Amino acid sequence: MELIIDFFLRALGSVIYTSYDTAFIWAPLVLGVIAARTWVYYIRANHLAEQKWVVLEIKIPRDTFKSPLAMEVVLNALHQTSGESNWYAKYILGKTRVWFSLELVSIEGKVRFFLLTRPFFRSVVQNNIYAQYPTIEIFEVADYTSHVPYGQEGSDWSIWGLEFALTKEDPYPIKTYTDYGLDKDPKEEFKIDPMTPILEMLGSLGKGNQMWIQILVRATKKDNKKVGGLFGKASDWKKDGEELIEKLRKEYSEQKPKPGQTVAFDRTLTKGQQEEIAAIERSISKPGFDCGIRGIYLAKGDTFDATNIPGLLGAFKQYNSNELNGFRPSNVTGFDFPWEDFQGMRLSGKKATLFNAYIQRSYFHPPYKRKSFVLNSEELATIFHFPGSVAETPTFERIESKKVEPPANLPVV
Repeated sequence: MELIIDFFLRALGSVIYTSYDTAFIWAPLVLGVIAARTWVYYIRANHLAEQKWVVLEIKIPRDTFKSPLAMEVVLNALHQTSGESNWYAKYILGKTRVWFSLELVSIEGKVRFFLLTRPFFRSVVQNNIYAQYPTIEIFEVADYTSHVPYGQEGSDWSIWGLEFALTKEDPYPIKTYTDYGLDKDPKEEFKIDPMTPILEMLGSLGKGNQMWIQILVRATKKDNKKVGGLFGKASDWKKDGEELIEKLRKEYSEQKPKPGQTVAFDRTLTKGQQEEIAAIERSISKPGFDCGIRGIYLAKGDTFDATNIPGLLGAFKQYNSNELNGFRPSNVTGFDFPWEDFQGMRLSGKKATLFNAYIQRSYFHPPYKRKSFVLNSEELATIFHFPGSVAETPTFERIESKKVEPPANLPVV
């Protein structure tokens, strides 16, 4: 035992001595990396602190008959990579790629649609929405989150929340509106809109209850680090999809034959395998967005109803596909075992973090940076679009008609 301890101490001393002796080589490199990262964090934090949000509420008329394809066109226009056009803008000025927040909210059962953007992009957002939905009305409003003083002294609000992640790798698509036949734009009475369950759940909340769902999006670029350390190679969503397709083709073609099957038969892809590969190919052919999804249930006083939690947990289940992709709960404000949070301090901190991250719309950058996933424009349009009259939630307020200007050729009396 003494020999082992002596060997360990000698080895440790040798490492320390060698590190000290060669510090003039590695220390400048390490300190340089730390300084560069600190600078980027500082300059980017300053830039983000100067940015303001514009909260746009979207009022939907009853006669909205367009399929989610219209929203897909709107989202394609939001696929903006400006802000990080060159190294100077990114690393010296601290600029970031623009992102948007698509939000579906219930305030005591009244369902409302919001879209948050930077003032610079307000006209781009409004013009593209009006181009596809001419009868919709858009208003700038105060941030609805400011009316909930959660965490402040004397506040009696309770909160439960979570974030969502994908069940498989990003290139695998979720079940989209094309799978529900909405790409064919059928008559209203024949539509099966996957957003209807969410609207019904939101519309069922009672007095003192609120539920917020936030979908943060930005154009994806080849700059997300893969898991694997400080120098992990950059992730390219389309490239990852192509590699996944090749991997699946190889795996399926090399399968061992089952009893009664020949090798030649097994090397022919089954219909299910062909459909799986075709779905991935179609998915990566469309514009991709880095995404983060949060959901929060809030209740004032003693109105907290735990039966609303399963509704939020399963809010996106209708988009799940056993063979392809889907959503799963992540970062839930709770613990599986009591000894994980003996005095409840970790839980309080977790809830406060989720609430503050939501109201700051922070996901892609500090202070509440998270690991994002990629959805394409079709997938995004499926989980956030403006439903027609097939969604008959009583508390989903609609406008009867859009106000329009009088005709330009109206005769003057």
